[in-house]
Amino acid sequence: MGIHFEHLWVLLLLLPAFGYLLWSCRSTHRLAGGRKRAAYALRGLVLLLIIAVLAGLETYTVTQRRAVLFVADRSDSMADPERLADWIRQAETGKNREDELGIVSVGREAAAERRPDSRSLEGFRWTAPVNRQFTNLEAGLRAAAGLLPESAERRAVLISDGEENVGDLLRQGRLLKDRGIPVDVLHVPSERGADAAIESVRVPEKLYPGESYKLEVAVASTRAGQATLRLYEDNRELGVREVTLEKGTNRFVLQGLAKEPGFHRYRAEIYMEGDVQAANNAGAAFSRVTGPPRVLLVEGEPGTSRTIASLLEAGGVSTETAAPELLPRELAGYTAYDSIVLNNVPATRIAESQMERLEEAVRSFGVGLVMLGGENSYGLGGYYQTPIEKALPVYMDLRGKREMPSLGLVLVIDKSGSMAGENIRLAQEAASRTVNLMRENDTLGVLAFDSTPWWVVKPEKLTDKDKVTRAIRSIPADGGTEIYTAVEEAYKQLADSSAQRKHIILLTDGQSATDKSYESLTADMRKKGITLSTVAIGDGADRRLLERLAELAEGRSYFTNDMSTVPAIFSREAVLISRTYIVDRTFTPIVGQGTDWSAFWAGGVPSLDGYIAVTPKETAEVSLLSPVPDPVLARWQYGSGRTVAWTSDVSGKWSKNWVAWDRFPQVFHQIIKWTFPQFDASPFQISSRLEDGHAHLAVRSAVPDFQGELKATVTGESLESQEVELVPTMPGEYEANLPVTEPGAYLMRLDVKGAAGEDGKQGLSGSVTSGFVLPYSAEYRITEGDGGEKLARLAELTGGRVLSLERPEEVFAGEAPARREYRSLARPLLIAALLLWIADIAVRRLSLPWRRLAAAVAGRRRAEAEAAPEAAPALARLQRRLSAKDAPTGAPQESAVRALEPDAPQGGTARAAEPGVPQGSASQAAEPAAPRGSTAQDAEPGTPEEEAGSTMSRLLAARNRRRR
Repeated sequence: MGIHFEHLWVLLLLLPAFGYLLWSCRSTHRLAGGRKRAAYALRGLVLLLIIAVLAGLETYTVTQRRAVLFVADRSDSMADPERLADWIRQAETGKNREDELGIVSVGREAAAERRPDSRSLEGFRWTAPVNRQFTNLEAGLRAAAGLLPESAERRAVLISDGEENVGDLLRQGRLLKDRGIPVDVLHVPSERGADAAIESVRVPEKLYPGESYKLEVAVASTRAGQATLRLYEDNRELGVREVTLEKGTNRFVLQGLAKEPGFHRYRAEIYMEGDVQAANNAGAAFSRVTGPPRVLLVEGEPGTSRTIASLLEAGGVSTETAAPELLPRELAGYTAYDSIVLNNVPATRIAESQMERLEEAVRSFGVGLVMLGGENSYGLGGYYQTPIEKALPVYMDLRGKREMPSLGLVLVIDKSGSMAGENIRLAQEAASRTVNLMRENDTLGVLAFDSTPWWVVKPEKLTDKDKVTRAIRSIPADGGTEIYTAVEEAYKQLADSSAQRKHIILLTDGQSATDKSYESLTADMRKKGITLSTVAIGDGADRRLLERLAELAEGRSYFTNDMSTVPAIFSREAVLISRTYIVDRTFTPIVGQGTDWSAFWAGGVPSLDGYIAVTPKETAEVSLLSPVPDPVLARWQYGSGRTVAWTSDVSGKWSKNWVAWDRFPQVFHQIIKWTFPQFDASPFQISSRLEDGHAHLAVRSAVPDFQGELKATVTGESLESQEVELVPTMPGEYEANLPVTEPGAYLMRLDVKGAAGEDGKQGLSGSVTSGFVLPYSAEYRITEGDGGEKLARLAELTGGRVLSLERPEEVFAGEAPARREYRSLARPLLIAALLLWIADIAVRRLSLPWRRLAAAVAGRRRAEAEAAPEAAPALARLQRRLSAKDAPTGAPQESAVRALEPDAPQGGTARAAEPGVPQGSASQAAEPAAPRGSTAQDAEPGTPEEEAGSTMSRLLAARNRRRR
């Protein structure tokens, strides 16, 4: 251990400091003597401590400690992470006890598995989560530099195949070299067998119907052989071709014919026997086929959309009809259409993910949406609080509009172990939506059951919806399944309810543990006016029993394999039991807002025989109203898209007069056309490429010298959107980089705002839809295998070593150089200087009678010293008398003893006789007791009793002074 000054030259300040103290001491006359010496000694110490702090006084200890941090590549190209862990454990055997070892995992990002310390690696397991679809070795080295302690010899060990696809490890290596951190490398070659990969797919960005185009596919292969190449447009297969692959890159050109207008994704897939990596077998590209508008008609009942399809096609609009279950599962599938029409479609037949993608297509990419009414649409269809309700211009519930019958509803929810996870969460969501649909004067109960029923919320008025919702969210999932007792308990609680409409919804995914008779139970329910609907989830549910129960209790039966539809089923049931959403009477619509549609109603409008009651949203335009008034035709702008709500039907049940109206085809064609995207032409050429984990976007304007603003909104398959401002690189050209962490298809909406011209008019504006595809991460690309060379360059750059798999003990080989570990003393020195400065002030400013205090102390000590010799003989005599073993007892002796005590009351017994004196003599010599109340002056002077009392008084007084 030693001391060290960081700034040694600062010690030269000691010379002027000494001169200052000497001058100040000679020129100060207010202080004198010891007080002056103490004050300047304290001031000198304060200056000395301050100069030591300024000079950077530190203590240090010499250590020979090594800190090694292993950076392990855990990306998918490293097939066996446990092999790396075993190698690190073997390397640990060569370290000294005080050496430190840490581990960092690397994928798309770096994550610390263990900070550097001297503990053993026994029981070590990989636990840090990393995105294994990318390799970012730069991030791992950067993390290592931050974790290695300064007090030890620092070294990083990089274990990888060297095939990075994010970042630049050599750039980080240069930074580590500047910090004095060498990097040892261990090259672990990836074990790549037979592999064929789609490198790229190219197709023209813009096509016309009937146009022949070339689709170029690049395929890389690790060996020669036969393979099958398949091509798809969206999900439609275009062709299959047998190809011969050579080792390396192979290019194929295939002919295609553009048919359907819209935004399409073209996909290529390669299949080779023995292929060990399936993640890189597909690639894709986007293209827009321009042509007449294209509308997707989604119908709840087959054949009900023929009228709409015929009138649209007569107006030059291409149509396609599909069932709701066949809606696209990918976002790109919706952007192939200009508008989507939902014709009397229940929400129970559309998965939640499909609704989310449809809503995103409308909001972000300008796809139109039209909902047509019927008994399975709007609130009756279960659209309450769904993504589609968000996009439409109306609310599905009736918000304080009319008197509604009071409802009594009990939700009987299966909470057995099979409902754990996502199933119980969606059941909770369904119950929560039902709570929000009901009013305060309605009665709601929630009964959860496994082997026994459990009341989550007993039937009561909905005065506190938040409390009920919190209780629903707390339902666990465990136990078996017993349906009968649960339904029976729900019936008993609901039977005495005063609600006008009473209903039970039973949800289960299993079979009842008992087989009791439900006939008598459902008969009692009918007598009390209680209905029952059942929801069977999955193939494990007893569908026959649940259908029979619903039939006996005059309810409805549902079956679904998609739990995401359960909230819509519950919402639909809650609306159906009220029986107030269908307005079934003849009326003539009243003309409302929408000036550009006013010409449609100039000659009057036909009557309607019914509609579904809804509530218009605050910013919606209501073009036609009922007398109530309820919206019959409403519209609004939703994000980039437009949506329309028609609350009557088009099948003729309620709208026979409208369907027969001679202007009906023109009116409905214009209504649907109003929802088409508003920016058709594409004055920009958009290209994209993937590099370094980012999507590089390049946009070139077809308008000469365009100088407007461009903003791109990119949405992936997870529906997470990112916004980025494009930066102009030259007139009419823009670029931007967007971080991309997941493979898949990405749609891009380019928002354009043109600059104002000299005439003050706004330039080009609108939106353009494009896209790019990241079919798989660069982690799965077939590379040239030069990772080992890059690792060797890194080791040479930083002064590290190239290690081998066979000799892991080399990591800790050799002696660690001696290093000094410094500890700053600035804090304790400053604290000491502060305390001494306060003492200096006290000595200078506090004026105390130091001499008189010293004299008083000295006099007290002299008095104690003088009293000590006089008291010694008396104390000795007293001790001998009290310790005499044969001292006689009795009044005369007690009196003698008390006579020797200075505090004994006068008139007490005489003192005890001295040792050696006969008892008789002592008795005879004893003086009579002094009368009570007499003083010390009454005793005769010179007597032994007086002498002893005087001595004892002086002794006790001296002792008391010492205590004080």
